Amino acid sequence: MAVSPSPLSSAIPVKETSSSHADVVSLDDRGAERWTFERRTMRKIDLRLLPLLGMLYAIAAIDRSNLGVARIAGMEKDLKLSVGSRYSIVSSLYFVPYIIFQLPSNLVLRQLGVRNWLASCVVAWGVVQLAMGFVPNWGLLAFCRVLLGAFEAGFFPAMVFIITTWYMRHEVQKRLAAFYVISIFTGGFSAIFAFILSRLGGKQGIPGWAWIFIIEGAITILFGIIAWYYISDFPDQNTFLSEEQTAFVLERVERDRGDAIPDELTKTKVIEHLLDWRLWAYSLMYMCATMPAYAIGYFVTIILRGMGWSVTDSLLLSAPPYVFATVSILLFAWISDKFHHRALFIAIQAIMTLVGLVLTGFSSSAAWRYVGIFLSNAGSGGCIPGILAYSSNNVTSHTKRAVSTAMIVSFGGIGGIFATTVFRQKDFPRYLPGIYATIACQVLLLLLLAITTIHFVKQNKRIRAPDLPTREGQPAFFYTL
Repeated sequence: MAVSPSPLSSAIPVKETSSSHADVVSLDDRGAERWTFERRTMRKIDLRLLPLLGMLYAIAAIDRSNLGVARIAGMEKDLKLSVGSRYSIVSSLYFVPYIIFQLPSNLVLRQLGVRNWLASCVVAWGVVQLAMGFVPNWGLLAFCRVLLGAFEAGFFPAMVFIITTWYMRHEVQKRLAAFYVISIFTGGFSAIFAFILSRLGGKQGIPGWAWIFIIEGAITILFGIIAWYYISDFPDQNTFLSEEQTAFVLERVERDRGDAIPDELTKTKVIEHLLDWRLWAYSLMYMCATMPAYAIGYFVTIILRGMGWSVTDSLLLSAPPYVFATVSILLFAWISDKFHHRALFIAIQAIMTLVGLVLTGFSSSAAWRYVGIFLSNAGSGGCIPGILAYSSNNVTSHTKRAVSTAMIVSFGGIGGIFATTVFRQKDFPRYLPGIYATIACQVLLLLLLAITTIHFVKQNKRIRAPDLPTREGQPAFFYTL
């Protein structure tokens, strides 16, 4: 659907002169003013979207993964989580509703309103997180984890969906990486923060591990309230830009991929999108990338303990790999957007993950095993925004974007289940079956990446043929490799 021309021509004045030299100056001035207008508009969007969404996702990541810190802070003993597979069950149950509710949530996002829906989700899971500090047994802890998964389900796919509607295709990975690394960087220090909270043990008769859930839950509720006042909507529904800026944003997205204005959601369209094999390929790739990320998030302190470090040292040593990952993810995202290329940089980071897993799993040196955590954490963390950008660059229409982001992120939940079940308590401290399974996932990721890349190369060659004028419903739509 076409959008009306941008009002930039009326918004930016043009100097009228009679001489040819003055005409050139006038054109130069107009170009400079347009450039200033564009930079000011995009900076305003970045500041409105990315910091808050990044912090909210950081909170979501902390709330779902602080179980590991609480475990070594005394929860395992109090709730008897070391019996059988109780810890793995509690960890993995979170992902069942997390997977189930993502697609329905994305499909109704526009109707419910971004601000209302996302803020409600944040407050709801904050309440559940707080309640986890008062559970008397592992069964109620498992129930709270189910509720946590249900309320977090609609959040991450909605964020990805929203961000990808605001930017052109080769701007999106930097933005996805920006909000994602906020969670990576914050998550790196979350174990230290949780350890500090655990030192409150005994205050008000509450054990240290419970204070982790109580205080972090209260912080989540506070951010949920802030989100209701500040979070933004889709470009065509936003209220923080001027009319000229909104028209400018819609025009550039329409020019880039032809889906600035949302299409009508129908059951037929949803089914059609779900039958696209490429969405399943992206989803499996995302699952493979998230598996090591979840494994590190849930088990890094436990793995470090197995290397011989104390509880305190394990918590402190869990932070540096996340700092390294932050730098690596941003660097790869910048390079990927600069060169308008995704697959090669995803492949490099998947290989980094592979090397890291081999070092952590099989090296006899604790130092090299620790280096392996750096590489696998950075590689898997970088593949996540890379795959999200790769997939979003190669779909058009709001309905397909809603379906694809929900489906892809839900497969990330499957990766979480996989990670929490193959890293078994009985395999402590080296977790070799988990290492083998995670290595196999990286090989699968590389295979799927090769298949989609070959397919897109062939499609881009065919697009020049006169009898095949469109791709993804748009004229001259070239797939991003």
